[in-house]
Amino acid sequence: MTIKVFTVFGVRPEAVKMAPVIAELSRRPEFAVVTCVTGQHRQMLDQVLKLFHIQPRYDLNIMRDRQDLPATFSRALTGLDDIFRADRPDIVLVHGDTLTTFAGSFAAFLNQVPVGHVEAGLRTHNKYLPFPEEMNRKLTGSLADVHFAPTNACRANLLREGVQEESIYVTGNTVIDALRTTVSEAYEFHNPILREMSFTGRVLVVEVHRRENWGEPMRQMSLAITDILGKFPDCRVIFPVHLNPVVRDVVYPLLSGQDRITLLDPLDTDDFHNLMARSHLVLTDSGGLQEEAPSLGVPVLVMRNNTERPEAVETGTVKLVGTEREGIVAVAIELLANKTSYQAMAKAVNPYGDGKASVRVAEGLLHNFGMTTIRPEEWKY
Repeated sequence: MTIKVFTVFGVRPEAVKMAPVIAELSRRPEFAVVTCVTGQHRQMLDQVLKLFHIQPRYDLNIMRDRQDLPATFSRALTGLDDIFRADRPDIVLVHGDTLTTFAGSFAAFLNQVPVGHVEAGLRTHNKYLPFPEEMNRKLTGSLADVHFAPTNACRANLLREGVQEESIYVTGNTVIDALRTTVSEAYEFHNPILREMSFTGRVLVVEVHRRENWGEPMRQMSLAITDILGKFPDCRVIFPVHLNPVVRDVVYPLLSGQDRITLLDPLDTDDFHNLMARSHLVLTDSGGLQEEAPSLGVPVLVMRNNTERPEAVETGTVKLVGTEREGIVAVAIELLANKTSYQAMAKAVNPYGDGKASVRVAEGLLHNFGMTTIRPEEWKY
């Protein structure tokens, strides 16, 4: 028996986290892997496809300038439904919490095809934070037949929602698998500005983009960055700015041309991973960076009021600092001025994986399809 697996994704973070799963499934004769991308984020997605040598069989190319959520979802759903009708999979694997994730799971449901959800069970328990990601992953969880939860806390969330325990496999997060292939001490940057940079002093990496932080919260974050640099002359900021005009229209007027602030276009994935590896501190509203940076021993300040990744807060690798200027600055000062506080975060246990999550996903699929009686050993931290 060969299991025909469709992997479906549309944005860069999904692609990074699904790449090691595709590689692991592709090397096993029990699976026939078909990759389908929606192109929800075109330019950033294409770079990851090239980096990990992924050749999609299907590419919907749905991205439009200043696209809105309903139209994006509609294009993804209609395109994926057409594909699943014409080329029926045995299971559809979706990842995380994007509109592509929900569209892929719903299109599979409409065609009565089983759904496997990679990175299942993350919750903030507030349907508007993050928006629309929290509902994307909850609705996907309701449609999924197999749940690949990265941690025990994620499994507990699923059990509380009535998911059957036997359908849940605790795998760790596949991004740790990906980092093992992208980060190197001998790495040479593609970006010419980074390639010429000496990385003397302390580098603070900033990355913000979330919809709920557009406008005033993003202005507060930008002002906090200038305050922090004013306190610490040995620090500099490298800020790859999201391509969305709503983000750039706030960030550039406040931060461009300032001493010790380097604003860049979004970086290639391998450039960004290696930039984090050389940084002292990460300030972000991203979800994935809360998993990536701790695996590199870099503390993370999360500029949000809640997180679907509480494990990192509990183990001490991440601090929630809110979106107000004063709160962000206060915590940053404590870490930058107090070596003991900094080391406590930098050396805390990484709860997100050991680089074997993709193996557990593959073995979980084999177990779910009855091709082995042995459940994969679960990730524990």
